Amino acid sequence: MKKVLRVYGGVLRLVRLLPADTRPYYAKYARENFVNYREVDQSETYLDELFQRAYNHSLWVLKKYSIDESAGKKLKEICFE
Repeated sequence: MKKVLRVYGGVLRLVRLLPADTRPYYAKYARENFVNYREVDQSETYLDELFQRAYNHSLWVLKKYSIDESAGKKLKEICFE
């Protein structure tokens, strides 16, 4: 559970890098996704898949707003440790 919270925190840190008018949308989107997935299968492989999806989506959003992908390096370290 601790890793899930660290990934969520990493995603929220990336949200702060986005343009101000988009932050509320992506923060809400992240919160809803993490809340929805907290009651699913907690097996290691399933969580790894969710972390991979969170990382990939975060990179996509960074690219969309022309933010350097290196900003997601810390999230990558958390997701794939």
